[in-house]
Amino acid sequence: MAPSGSKPAVAVLGAGSWGTALAALIARHEHPTLLWGRDRAVADAINAGSGNPRYLPGIDLPPALRATTDMAEALAGADLVLVVVPSHAFTDTLRTLAPLRPAHAGVAWATKGFEPGSGRFLHEVAGEVLGAGVPLAVVTGPSFAKEVAAGMPTAVTVHGDDEEFAQSVADVLHGPAFRAYTGSDMRGAELGGAMKNVLAVATGVADGMGLGLNARAGLITRGLNEMLRLNIAIGGQPETLMGLAGLGDLVLTCTGDLSRNRRLGLALGRGQSLDDAVRGIGQVVESVQTADEVMRQADAHGVELPISSNVRDVLHGDITPAEGLARLLAREQKAEYAGKLIG
Repeated sequence: MAPSGSKPAVAVLGAGSWGTALAALIARHEHPTLLWGRDRAVADAINAGSGNPRYLPGIDLPPALRATTDMAEALAGADLVLVVVPSHAFTDTLRTLAPLRPAHAGVAWATKGFEPGSGRFLHEVAGEVLGAGVPLAVVTGPSFAKEVAAGMPTAVTVHGDDEEFAQSVADVLHGPAFRAYTGSDMRGAELGGAMKNVLAVATGVADGMGLGLNARAGLITRGLNEMLRLNIAIGGQPETLMGLAGLGDLVLTCTGDLSRNRRLGLALGRGQSLDDAVRGIGQVVESVQTADEVMRQADAHGVELPISSNVRDVLHGDITPAEGLARLLAREQKAEYAGKLIG
């Protein structure tokens, strides 16, 4: 990290809403911060003091935050690299940054999802692309970009393979209105951050169909059960998903209308097509790809996930939301927990 007595310089890769919000947070904490993105107009607007009108309209950004479309420039003086791109761009972004990364700089990410096509966890991708010896960490938890950018109170968790590095990432993020906790369960933390997007579609569909608050609460609770069962099967720690990375993020995404995945479900529940719903949202909706990868993990480990399975089928157009509801209601009655969570 940075020399003693100075604050680490941070390169944030990804100038969408979440990347911009985190870069603004870090800049407000007086860290030298350079935000990289592909869109020249966005970079120019940030540098001109006009904020990020495309992704965070109406939100003032700190004057110290600078933006660039040159990744080499962004990484040149970085002590920490924070990747905040959609999951489908994660692997290519790492391959580009790998030869440009300063040797002392660890890599963290606030991307949620799996590698599309392979279903690999993002820490597995990072370990392969960056090689051994590079400290890694994932930043996750209940956090809407707009609220973070506006300075509203937020809590997240940083899970890493190196305790000292995870703490250093948390230190960069932690501030008066932003709490950052730490942990060591990268696999469980990444599962929670990815899977909650799929479950948010389910609750959005139910609300879009007007099924009521009881149905929403039931879906959230049984969705958490699905997350816990799969997490245990893949070797994650149950307590990870009872905290910010699981329950916290699940509740926020399933109930808050700032969630793109919830809004997708609302649109589908009201009868819109998938294409029209995604077009109306206007940004990447991670659940569309993540549902397939969640079920890939479930099938590989022999774990039954009724809610997630129905979401995948709805997103593929194989069934309607009403048919998915009928499937869930037709399931046989059973004990809530058959002796133990994975039973």
